[in-house]
Amino acid sequence: MTREEVFERLNEIFRDVFDDESITVEEETTADDIDDWDSLEHINLVNAIEDEFDMKFDMGQIVTMKNVGEMVDIILEKLD
Repeated sequence: MTREEVFERLNEIFRDVFDDESITVEEETTADDIDDWDSLEHINLVNAIEDEFDMKFDMGQIVTMKNVGEMVDIILEKLD
């Protein structure tokens, strides 16, 4: 799977979790960039991503992710 394909799928997940079809995530997108991205929605987001990609994040990875680009790095690493 390519980085671009991961971003395409993540955009769909973000739009679904946050119920906002206008969301487009990029490398540097953070929680500050998306309305309603709080700790509860972060858990929902992580669960949705894990389900979509059939993988699990480690707790350390979840707390150290600074932006969506780092999230994509971890997803690609897990899928490899």
